[in-house]
Amino acid sequence: MTFNSDKAIFLQMADRLCDEILAGNYQDDARIPSVREYAVLLQVNTNTAVKAYEALSRDGIIYNKRGLGYFVTPGAKEQILAVRKREFMEQTLPELFRNMRLLGLDLKDIEQAWTTLNAK
Repeated sequence: MTFNSDKAIFLQMADRLCDEILAGNYQDDARIPSVREYAVLLQVNTNTAVKAYEALSRDGIIYNKRGLGYFVTPGAKEQILAVRKREFMEQTLPELFRNMRLLGLDLKDIEQAWTTLNAK
């Protein structure tokens, strides 16, 4: 995984695991890779992976079964979707609309681009 500098690595790791839950790679109550496995997979320090798992656990996305590992909390996918939709509507969309105004784009232009991109 390539990390960028605008966000802490452990948060990017947490986002990636959330992406994997959204993609259906992990269902409710499914075991996820151990902290050590995830650290090795992403080539990061184990302490960084621990931080990512602690953040997800705090947010109720995953839970720990002592001695067995971490599992996806039932309803985690819906929780992630709700948070991401809210963030999109509050942060991404206003910036998109600002750029559209500056560039003279309208919804027809966006619809055409959407159609073109989805045809590929």
